[in-house]
Amino acid sequence: MNRPLPIFVVLAFGLSWAAALPLWLGGGLGSPLLPLLASLVMFTPTVAVLGVWAVTRTSPKEWARKTGLTLGGSRKRTWLLVAATWLGVPLLVFLAMGLSAAVGLVTLDLDRLSLLRAALEARGMEIPADLGTVAALQIVVAIVAGPLLNAIPALGEEWGWRGWLLPRLTSTNGVFAGLLLSGAIWGLWHAPLTLLGYNYPSLGSWAALFFIGFCVLAGVLFGWLRLRTGSVWPAVVAHGSLNAVVPPVLLLGDAAAPPNELLVGLTGLVGWVVLALAGAALLRFFPVRQEPPAQAPPVAAEARSSAE
Repeated sequence: MNRPLPIFVVLAFGLSWAAALPLWLGGGLGSPLLPLLASLVMFTPTVAVLGVWAVTRTSPKEWARKTGLTLGGSRKRTWLLVAATWLGVPLLVFLAMGLSAAVGLVTLDLDRLSLLRAALEARGMEIPADLGTVAALQIVVAIVAGPLLNAIPALGEEWGWRGWLLPRLTSTNGVFAGLLLSGAIWGLWHAPLTLLGYNYPSLGSWAALFFIGFCVLAGVLFGWLRLRTGSVWPAVVAHGSLNAVVPPVLLLGDAAAPPNELLVGLTGLVGWVVLALAGAALLRFFPVRQEPPAQAPPVAAEARSSAE
């Protein structure tokens, strides 16, 4: 029996449901516990990786290398892609928002910033006199510091999905199928939150299905970074930047006609097109190779040797 994969899946999915259970028992997405519990969910893939490590008895140094915690085979390439990702993800976010406005799916209110004003009022916050400066500062901080501020929770997910799972799936299914499959699993894992309408509140429980589509496309980019460098850190930067930059950019819309989250921005259908084109270009012009599985369980190896 191939034990590591079922151990990983059971731990990652089981613990995510356990962490989100209080939301299901009362309060839903309106619960004051949501920020804390959502953060806990993000660390369940890391716990799953540690669970697999416990049964494989791999040395810490080798495990770190196999799961992408090092800088990969070329430190220069990894650092270059970290820098490119730091700037590239915000570029994709702004491109998707700009395209959304260009095709008439969203109205930007850059003068009055009415949607940002409404969001601050909803939180009971005082509206600053120079709201434009606040908006610009939020976006600059998100771009510059977002990957750092979100590095730990982003690693909580990425060490599992791109660090351990992706190389195992590509080694058995090929690069393209492995990227798609890992993205689908990643999207499905969000179900404890997305079934409550997280990310796409207008869809209700259908948000769980819709979010899988986004995760497949974003997962191609994150996975390409992992396979291209042999390191999980560029994917961590991409994930952290995505989580930091998307929310303040969406708040540039008009409160009188709020953005439709299903269509607008990088997480909407316009963004899906942007992600698909970016992923296709990377795979076409900068191909990646399959990696061997993250480990060969000693128990299984001994069994094969005995059989021979």
